[in-house]
Amino acid sequence: MIITTLLGVSLVSAGLLALVGDRRMAPDLNILASLVSFVISVYLAFDVYSSGTAGTSLVGDYFFIDAFNVYLVVLTTFVSTTTAVFSRNYMKFERGHGKVSGGRMRFYHAMYQLFIFAMLLALLANNVGVLWISMELATLATVLLVSLYRTPSSVEAAWKYFILCGVGIALALFGTILLYFAAEKVVGSGVQGLLWTNLIKINAKLEPRILALAFIFFMVGYGTKVGLVPLHSWLPDAHSEGPTPISAVLSGLLLNIALYALVRCKVLVNLSMGGNWAGRIMMGFGLLSMIVASLSLFRQRDIKRMFAYSSIEHMGIATFAFGLGGAMATFGALLHMLMHSLTKSSIFFTAGYASQLSGTQNMVHIRGLIKANPLVGWGLIFGVMAIAGTPPFGLFASEFLILTASMKQIPALTPLVLFALVVAFAALFRKLQPMVFGDPSPDRREINASVLPIYLHMGLVLALGVFIPVFLQKWFLEAVEILK
Repeated sequence: MIITTLLGVSLVSAGLLALVGDRRMAPDLNILASLVSFVISVYLAFDVYSSGTAGTSLVGDYFFIDAFNVYLVVLTTFVSTTTAVFSRNYMKFERGHGKVSGGRMRFYHAMYQLFIFAMLLALLANNVGVLWISMELATLATVLLVSLYRTPSSVEAAWKYFILCGVGIALALFGTILLYFAAEKVVGSGVQGLLWTNLIKINAKLEPRILALAFIFFMVGYGTKVGLVPLHSWLPDAHSEGPTPISAVLSGLLLNIALYALVRCKVLVNLSMGGNWAGRIMMGFGLLSMIVASLSLFRQRDIKRMFAYSSIEHMGIATFAFGLGGAMATFGALLHMLMHSLTKSSIFFTAGYASQLSGTQNMVHIRGLIKANPLVGWGLIFGVMAIAGTPPFGLFASEFLILTASMKQIPALTPLVLFALVVAFAALFRKLQPMVFGDPSPDRREINASVLPIYLHMGLVLALGVFIPVFLQKWFLEAVEILK
């Protein structure tokens, strides 16, 4: 019953926070609920790791766990906990400056836990239909959070997010229906045709042409949620207009969940069809996303919008690697998802504090962060160094693995991958230098920055870039055997 307890904590906490409202205890309760979820997820991971039950269905046919989703469960609960810690002081500042009312703070905390519940349900569900429902629930929760400030621009961004992702999720539903149509001919009508554990067992008996068509719908539908070009236009708007804690979990967690769904579908389709047909489609979308996003970094003036395009680039890298397949590329993709989540959420923490210090998200007016607040300034420097793939940070290791696999398997595409990485590196450091160096604005505001989440994430990214523990290597290698 570990899984039901894990899901129950966030769901019950959402209802409790809705009742607590804007009382002083609400941020602490939000942190406590997230921390309890993290502790339970670690216990679940340890249980899977030690007992070797990965891949078996649990709690009847409702949930299943393996080396792939259990690591994402731990990552999701960890980042949601550190984001809740960051959120405490950040949202207190926003509340004190009149950007959000007490009623909206009630809404914020309740929707935050509901969002965590939806992501965990998507990861743990054994049913393809429940996966789709949970992705829709996550979309609805974040749409409401993106519009929290209720400004015309935030409402417009939320509406754009809702329309584009709503259409995407609808297309993913068509893919789910086609998948069930193919499975029904083998296992008969009923819920058994929607279970991941059943679909993997009967993959050789599924009609390949139907699965190929289903994957096209999955690629467009869940690819929209991943933020892949040309389905990406909602993502920069949602990041720039929503509260910074929501930007952190959107970029660091929700994109991973959508990519998780896409990778599961890719594995099933490739097993049924033979070869790497679905992987080649993912490679095309991933490579296009990397190139377009890296070039778009130069044109950005809003700090959160710039890092949103960076998220598109890095999800493109992970999508390309998963599409490429093979042990090295898949291991690199798993490591990249982990490193990107930790790094990008940390960067959004610093970007949020930088915006509060300067009173604006426009990078032209963000200056002298090292002098204004050294901890925030250096946090942004380390974050950009990490996200740009500078050694010895973990993203350098994952990108090196992916580049090496690309050179070995498809050398003709390697220059394009390297071009995207170099362009993104140059754009990020060009934008970084004026923000952190020089003299700060004389009318800067004082903030109470909680920098522990920033440096905790950066410390982990640095440590994993130098040495990957044996248990994590084993974890990833088991996931590689499932996915490659």
